[in-house]
Amino acid sequence: MAEFEVATGATGVPEGEDRGRRAAVRTAFEGLLEIRRLMNADAADPEGVPAEWERRQPVRAVALALEAAGVPPSATDADGRRTATGYCLGAAERTRVVRVEWLGPPGSGAGYAAEDALRNCAAVLRRLGWDALEYRGPRRHRYLEVEPPSAGPPRR
Repeated sequence: MAEFEVATGATGVPEGEDRGRRAAVRTAFEGLLEIRRLMNADAADPEGVPAEWERRQPVRAVALALEAAGVPPSATDADGRRTATGYCLGAAERTRVVRVEWLGPPGSGAGYAAEDALRNCAAVLRRLGWDALEYRGPRRHRYLEVEPPSAGPPRR
């Protein structure tokens, strides 16, 4: 069985973009929540804070959270051209920080939709215990920087 690959939006869409893919995402996300319950057992809300696994692999964890919430990933073709509008993740300049952008093909209107789409992404991630802040880069390009809370799991 092949390893489950998250959709970061930085490359092509992973294989099985149908009910099989949705079921695989759901199973992977349920596994993530189980890891949280086991690893954060001392926390007041074990599912409400990223586990150590997520802190070590934040891009994978954030991608899984967004896709499980039904947020679409962007995608590129073999030549690197954007073919789908959605989130695109990558490592930010700081360690363990994920940069979330809303990208799409030329003429898709992704730039106009970015504010609302990124707010939705931030809301999804905050419900799962991530810190998400919106920034504007050159030419007022919006993006999020997402990271686990610095204090670790809150204790009871």
